[in-house]
Amino acid sequence: MNLFDLSGKTALITGSTRGIGKAIAEAMAEAGAKVVISSRTAADCDRVAAEITERGGEARAIPANISRPEEIEQLVATTEAELGQPDILVCNAAVNPHFGPFLDVPDDAFDKTIEVNIRSNMRLARRVVPGMQEKKDGAIVIVSSIAAFKGSMNLGLYAVTKAADAQIVRNLAVAYGRDGIRVNGIAPAVVRTDFARKLWDTPERERKLSASYPLGRIGEPEDIAGAAVFLSAKSGAWMTGQTLIIDGGWSVSDGSNV
Repeated sequence: MNLFDLSGKTALITGSTRGIGKAIAEAMAEAGAKVVISSRTAADCDRVAAEITERGGEARAIPANISRPEEIEQLVATTEAELGQPDILVCNAAVNPHFGPFLDVPDDAFDKTIEVNIRSNMRLARRVVPGMQEKKDGAIVIVSSIAAFKGSMNLGLYAVTKAADAQIVRNLAVAYGRDGIRVNGIAPAVVRTDFARKLWDTPERERKLSASYPLGRIGEPEDIAGAAVFLSAKSGAWMTGQTLIIDGGWSVSDGSNV
């Protein structure tokens, strides 16, 4: 399976101590990559890195709050010093402090969401791109959301930032393709994570949600991980500027299965 081999690659994955980010880190480690586990809590980073190491993978815990520029710098610098320049960057960490109508978003929640979901991804890319340019090779994956492509009653601000992430993917793909850098996104629908818990946290909510998907269920973190490996490995060598929708068929359904 040479197409999906990540041996010798260093993968920096934000928000990788739970949910989708953790599943991506585990899958990339299984594919041979050296993975950097990063989130705000050091104990969580250590735990996940240890789990991957125990299964025979190579992982390094480097905690960071990506809303702070100095911690982004430290995250990348430590990665470079200990594992080499990142070959793969996965921007997965995100926040959604406001659940409700878009025009009701408080200013502080607006600023926080923009800072984490958009600006931090730009800062991370700005920091790793020069190293990728030197090698004439690199892959950046930004985790967006199906919310980027739909209007939303209660996830409006989050949807705005995820739509911006899809545009960042296109911008970076055009700007750095000649340097051998591929930039793509992944847009999941509802996945069984703590982050999305409000959307599936009762049997009735999960039943209704599952019924709206042609595949008859909500997503699991592992459903997203394979796409991240595909986009980062030789398998995705001629793909850039795209955002893959992984949603159990929801976006193409006419609702007749509900």
